[in-house]
Amino acid sequence: MLGLCWESPPVGGCNEKRMLAMLPHCSKTFAEKMKKVEVWKWCNLSEFIVYYESFTNCTEVETNVVGCYWPNPLTESFIAGVHRQFFQNCSVDRQDWEDPPDEILIPLITVPVLLTIAMTGVVVWRSKHTDQVL
Repeated sequence: MLGLCWESPPVGGCNEKRMLAMLPHCSKTFAEKMKKVEVWKWCNLSEFIVYYESFTNCTEVETNVVGCYWPNPLTESFIAGVHRQFFQNCSVDRQDWEDPPDEILIPLITVPVLLTIAMTGVVVWRSKHTDQVL
């Protein structure tokens, strides 16, 4: 029953040569679809997310068809090559996060800790005095 939901590689094992021969079909189809997207939009994932999803699904299907697991190092290397072909000029804008100053950080830590201790004390005190109504 589980086999109906998830494709599992056949018992025969992974045919890596056949996989590497089939994967270029996925990149060719992706390249054709990317021609519809203007080059200056290639770094904006929302412009081609459907094409990219189709590409990754294709690599997964082709990999599973030849009895290999997906992802695997060869498939990942192939996908990285496609990334180099289409996205090498896309920079990753990484924001370096810094801790806030101590004047802000200390209250943000101590207030929840003190509230937790206070609420625990109220619960313990209330459980010892169950016969009294608040």
